[in-house]
Amino acid sequence: MSEAGGENKKPQKVSRLESAAILLMSLGEADAAQILKHMGPKEVQRVGSQMAQLQNVSQEMVEQVTSEFLDAVGGQTGLGVGADDYIRAMLTQALGEDKAGSLIDRILLGGNTTGLDTLKWMEARAVADIIRYEHPQIQAIVISYLDPDQAAEILANFDEKVRLDIIMRVSSLETIQPQALQELNNILEKQFSGGTSAQTSKIGGIKRAAEIMNFMDSSIEAPMMESIKDVDADLGSQIEDLMFVFDNLKDVDDRGIQSLLREVSSDNLILALKGSDEELQEKIFKNMSKRAAELLRDDLEARGPVRVSEVETAQKEILTIARRMADAGEIMLGGGGEEML
Repeated sequence: MSEAGGENKKPQKVSRLESAAILLMSLGEADAAQILKHMGPKEVQRVGSQMAQLQNVSQEMVEQVTSEFLDAVGGQTGLGVGADDYIRAMLTQALGEDKAGSLIDRILLGGNTTGLDTLKWMEARAVADIIRYEHPQIQAIVISYLDPDQAAEILANFDEKVRLDIIMRVSSLETIQPQALQELNNILEKQFSGGTSAQTSKIGGIKRAAEIMNFMDSSIEAPMMESIKDVDADLGSQIEDLMFVFDNLKDVDDRGIQSLLREVSSDNLILALKGSDEELQEKIFKNMSKRAAELLRDDLEARGPVRVSEVETAQKEILTIARRMADAGEIMLGGGGEEML
């Protein structure tokens, strides 16, 4: 309700990431630290970066975020009643089944970060140095276990022949015996002084190989795909079919494109579209306001020739945002990268 002579204030739109950052900042150091302990490296990095960017957050904004949070959890569970089911549902909804699995085990079963999980917090070059002299199958298991973007960075530290061998092994992995994974965890934990480990059985596969390839620099990705096809043409085609590339944005629904455009900078969008076909450009234009679409068309025409490397970098940055949003359940990616149920 507005005061006399005042204006009605509409609630300001805040992204889920901004809401998390504001909520954590309002909790205080000790409580925020306890929450961050239960988050994976990627989540901590994203929330931490957003917290660092917060400026001039009003009291109204804090109240709005807190109110929305309480509304979201208020009717879902009583304190101490059905807590395990609530935690499982909440984390699965927030992170997706794959990412939430090990985190749920760590929280509910009291486990600590495993040796393999420790690698997720390390720089790509450091991980590459750790596994460089291990058996190729061990290297493939480690690469399969890590997030695809980190795995791609690690592979960039190996020469072409080793990269090809590892990605071929990743694509043929399906399951691994818990004892074998436990043994690998034990080896790594001796180096990191880690705790107990969670069992994992399903790992790797053609889809995982495709996800890793998605994050590789194009100068590495293209020759590797050719090498895979030289060794096994059918496998190369299967991996290629599962890869989500910039052109696949045509298959994302209009609502998803609109959500994505809100997260993408204008400059990156212009560069990315310089290397896209007319069909994709029209898809983007129709999901913008008429005025914004006209300005984008003018900017595209006014922008002179650009380096292919600049276009590829912009496209990969947009795809990274798209994959992050897909992981968070904010959009659904179409095309080859999605499995149809």
